[in-house]
Amino acid sequence: MSFPRPLRRSVSLSPARTLRLVVLGQGAVGKTALTVRFITRRFIGDYDPTLEMIYRHMAVIDGEMVHFEILDTAGQEEDSLQIEEKIKWGDGFAVVYSVTDRCSFDEVMRLCFLINHIHSSPKRSGGSEQPPVVIVANKKDLQFDRMVSTQDGENLSKALKLPFYEISTRDSYEETVAVFSTLYQELMRQGHFSPGSFKRRTVSKVMEKIPKMQASSTLNSAGRSLSFNSFRDYIPE
Repeated sequence: MSFPRPLRRSVSLSPARTLRLVVLGQGAVGKTALTVRFITRRFIGDYDPTLEMIYRHMAVIDGEMVHFEILDTAGQEEDSLQIEEKIKWGDGFAVVYSVTDRCSFDEVMRLCFLINHIHSSPKRSGGSEQPPVVIVANKKDLQFDRMVSTQDGENLSKALKLPFYEISTRDSYEETVAVFSTLYQELMRQGHFSPGSFKRRTVSKVMEKIPKMQASSTLNSAGRSLSFNSFRDYIPE
C-alpha cells in the first residue's frame, strides 16, 4: 500500500477549508496517539484515556490550506444522545480498532452503522452520499499480541465498502497522514465543505462542553511534547 507524502505546513493565500473529523473507537485503541501523531509528528504513549478534546490544526494538502478540527473521543461507555451529537458534529470519521483487541474490532460495525444512520437525514447537504469513513486498524507493530488478522480488516472494509488502513501510530507518521488525507480528499470529492476559515455552525450543548486545544499548545517551551495527563492544566475551569 502506498501512502501520500507527509503534509507540510506552509503559507497559502487561499482561504482555509474547515474540516471537522471525529475519531471513534473503543478505549485504549490509540485514538489520541493517532490524532497527536498527525498534529505533532510525535508518538505519545502516556495519556489519559478518559479525556476528550477537540484539536485545531492547520495543514496544507494538495496546495490547499486546511483547518482541521479533530474530535478525539474518549471511547468510554456513554449514552446514545452524547454519541449522536458527536457524530452529527463531524464531517468525516476515522473508526479505529486495535489489532490486539478483538472486541474493539467487533465494535467497528456498530459505529459505522450509527454514522450512516445519523447522517442519512435528507437535510445533509450533498444529496444521498454518506459521510466519508475510514476504518483504521492500529498497533500492527504488536505482532505477538495480534488477535485480528489483516485479512479480517480487509474483509470488513470490503463488506462495508469503506477505505481501510492497517497502521502503526508508533512507527509511522506517514501512515497517520494517510488516514486524515483520505478523509479530506473524499470530502473534497463530495463537496460537503467550501472555502472559508472557521465557518460558524450550530454546536450542541454536548459539544460546547468538550475542551478545545490549538495544535501549538501540544508543545512546551522546550519543544518537547506534553504528557496527556498534563493536558488538564490547559483546560479552563
